[in-house]
This record gives sequence, C-alpha cells and structure tokens, in this order.
Amino acid sequence: MKKQLGQLLIDKKIITSDQLENALKYQKEKGGLIGQILIELKFMSEQDLVMSLADQYGFPYMPLENYDVNPEAVKMVPEHVARQYFLVPIDKIGNILTAVMADPLNDFAIRDIEYLTGCKVTPFVSTASDISRALDRFYGKHQQAEQTDVSKFNFGNAPRQVDSADREKKE
Repeated sequence: MKKQLGQLLIDKKIITSDQLENALKYQKEKGGLIGQILIELKFMSEQDLVMSLADQYGFPYMPLENYDVNPEAVKMVPEHVARQYFLVPIDKIGNILTAVMADPLNDFAIRDIEYLTGCKVTPFVSTASDISRALDRFYGKHQQAEQTDVSKFNFGNAPRQVDSADREKKE
C-alpha cells in the first residue's frame, strides 16, 4: 500500500510532522493540495515535491528546460486545454503521446487528452514552474503575471476543459 504524500515526506526527512500538521490546518481552512501548500509555506521546494511524486507513484521525472519537444505533439493539444491541466505534450510515437504534467494523478486530464488526440497518454512529472515556462515557450506568452504564481493552481481539482469545438476537431 502506498503511503500518503505527507507521511512519505516525513519519512524522507523533507518535512517534519509539525510542518505537516501546520499544512493540514492550512488545507482545512483554505483548501488546496497538500504538496502545493507545503511549497507555499516554504516547508519544501518544488523539486522535493516532484521527486517525491516520482518515488511514490513511479512517474518518470522530466526537466523541460533543454528538452527538444516535438512540435507536432504540441499541436495535438489546444493551448487552453494544456494550460488548464498544466501539461505539455512533448512527443508522439505511434499512438502514444508523452505529456509532462505537474499533477500526473489527474485522471480527468489524461482521459480528456486521450479523447482529444486519439492517443494513449504516458505521463511524466515536472515542477509547476518548469511547466509554466514550457507552456509559454511552446504556446506563446499568456497572462504572464498570473502564470508566475504557481502556488494558486489546484492541480488535482481542475475542471474538465474539453469543449465541443475541441471534440468537433477530433471528429
């Protein structure tokens, strides 16, 4: 059985039990994902979160800074969908689309991308700030002031954003 993220971070000595308790109180008051709250409270770094997710769930880590992204893969996912789900499609081989995500546990995002593209999605994980820079690099600058504050993103609870226009494009 997999440990919860908070316990995993304590076991790895990334945070203390007191820090987790403070973050859980904050979460109860204001909502949000525990990992992002721990980052916002400066109890750990984005890198700590990503590496813990990679360890816990087995998602490969992909730093995007110098990665050569396949432009055809990027074209397969509309910008508003990529930004909503905070993901970057990076490659397509056969019917497999590789996407780097801040929250690779977001099943809604994966299913929507699979529906839109007709491909099976293989998720990788990266930091939210890395993905934000990659979105701007591959789709163009977009609301830069808002994109800088990644702590406001509630990755796991993102509403589905595939609209009828996107579905019509696929058909």
